[in-house]
Amino acid sequence: MNAVTSVMEEWAPAMPTLGARAREAARILARSSTETRNAALNHAAAALRERQDEILAANALDLEASTASAAFRDRLTLTPARVEAMAAGLEDVAKLPDPVGRVLAEWTRPNGLRISRVATPVGVIGMIYESRPNVGADAAGLCIKSGNAVILRGGSESLHSARAIHGAMAAGLQAAGLPEAAVQIAPDADRRHVADMLGAAGLIDLIIPRGGKSLVERVQREARVPVLAHAEGLCHTYVHEAADPAMARGLVVNAKMRRTGICGATETLLIDASVASALLPGIVADLAAKGCSFRADARARAILPDLPAASEADFATEWLDAILSIAVVDGVDDALAHIARFGSAHTEAIVTEDAEVAARFLNGTDSAVVMWNASTQFCDGGEFGFGAEIGIATGRFHARGPVGLEQLTTFRYEVVGTGQQRP
Repeated sequence: MNAVTSVMEEWAPAMPTLGARAREAARILARSSTETRNAALNHAAAALRERQDEILAANALDLEASTASAAFRDRLTLTPARVEAMAAGLEDVAKLPDPVGRVLAEWTRPNGLRISRVATPVGVIGMIYESRPNVGADAAGLCIKSGNAVILRGGSESLHSARAIHGAMAAGLQAAGLPEAAVQIAPDADRRHVADMLGAAGLIDLIIPRGGKSLVERVQREARVPVLAHAEGLCHTYVHEAADPAMARGLVVNAKMRRTGICGATETLLIDASVASALLPGIVADLAAKGCSFRADARARAILPDLPAASEADFATEWLDAILSIAVVDGVDDALAHIARFGSAHTEAIVTEDAEVAARFLNGTDSAVVMWNASTQFCDGGEFGFGAEIGIATGRFHARGPVGLEQLTTFRYEVVGTGQQRP
């Protein structure tokens, strides 16, 4: 029996064993020095570079087996530049301040008790993801830095790539003298592993799913463990009547077409009726030149009759492809109403030179990230200065927006007295 077969056979029945290994590794990580955890990240970065050919060969196997769309294959594809980006991302995380041990607040009570709220690791994190193989490196790096162990379950589409990347992460931990069980990976893409992780209350402290809507909704529905997630990235860019025309054209093209398959890509363009006739033809021409297709409402089609008609369902669709829904609106309140009806609370942007209107927009949306005169594709942990992100959260508790190091900590209260007794 080879090692892979052994691990595959033990995964489901021995989830308590894997969880116990992760728990012990998390305890060791939480007690380890910043320097030791940083060394693990730097060694892992070196291992990614040293194993680049092996990683790309594994990725080629995944791509060969894929029959998915071009946008999906883009998410799946690794290149030398993307492997280097993974390695550089780990090194960037190593350079970031240690999130563990930060004093979040402190005060002294009238009786002399000194109370501090101090950041601590969450513990054991379960990461369930689909096509993007770099997620394994990003998640492992952030978890190591923040003192958390992680159990990774990648999708069948990226299984070979995920295994190769995991090998580099394990090598980094070993080189730094930290337990390899701090980063564990599912041996295959069997869906039963998802169920095992979702039911692992007491073994896994937090589940973070990263993938399609059906995966995330299943996790949110079935998990007996707290979840940080977003089901969709249905992002909007609203071009207000006071927008700079050149800025609007550039931002819409970037927000849609820079990478169409990421959750921060704009899926719907909202444009004020007062400027739609002047601006929409140029915006559509710029997008079409880059291969974008469209789904437009009746008011947009009155300006550009050749545009395909949009259904109501189109405005509720996360395309993750070179397709853009377009709606003409009557001012900021109408734009906000459209977003409230169809949005997913991910990222919304307004393009305008009117600061008062921008403030109304920023305060009027309930999304995790709102932007003014910036591309929605900036919704990213690296772009926010967090280092590599582990995902995006659109819920109400613990974390919202890009989930980086600080969001992978919880806290405890430390109380220091001089012998006080409660009356």
